[in-house]
Amino acid sequence: MVKISIALSKGRIFDETAPLLERVGIRPNDDPERSRKLVLATNRRDVQLIVVRASDTPTYVERGGADLGVAGRDVLAEHGGEGLYQPVDLGIAACRMMVAVRKGFDYAGAVRQGARLRVATKYVNITREHFAAKGVHVDLIRLYGSMELAPLVGLADAIVDLVSTGNTLRANSLVPVEEIMPVSARLIVNQAALKTKRAALQPLIDAFSKAAGR
Repeated sequence: MVKISIALSKGRIFDETAPLLERVGIRPNDDPERSRKLVLATNRRDVQLIVVRASDTPTYVERGGADLGVAGRDVLAEHGGEGLYQPVDLGIAACRMMVAVRKGFDYAGAVRQGARLRVATKYVNITREHFAAKGVHVDLIRLYGSMELAPLVGLADAIVDLVSTGNTLRANSLVPVEEIMPVSARLIVNQAALKTKRAALQPLIDAFSKAAGR
């Protein structure tokens, strides 16, 4: 029997992937939000789920720690996506990656005048490439949380972060000024596994595609 491992992260990705797993016919034997197990058996003897940090999902799949995974486009773009096959945009966990500034900050003017901007983000590679393409010089400040605080205390002129409803921005007197990319979660596949386990993986990939309506 060929064993298949699927890497998933807790939180929004898992919550929105769960209905797709159900449609595909995969149900974890333990509740991932309550269980302390990092490897979860499922109702299928040939499929197990591996619980990882969202930012680590591409690494586990790329290096063969998992055959499949579900990761946001933001994580994949920041990671680089080398060695990964991305056959299906699952259309879940949708949001936008945006540049945001405090109200009253003349972002367009600063860009037009070639000002050097201080930008806080955890997406340093994406941010660097975005502003380099615009010919804008930036000082990048890597943060891992409470991104909206940086402009309020004068640490940064702008932030680059994911925006869903925009409520957090509004609550902290920030406004989105530029979209970098739309983001949704993708099914990702280890390329070597796709060759060695194609007979087992391809039906699962096709089932995910059908479940997502792609």
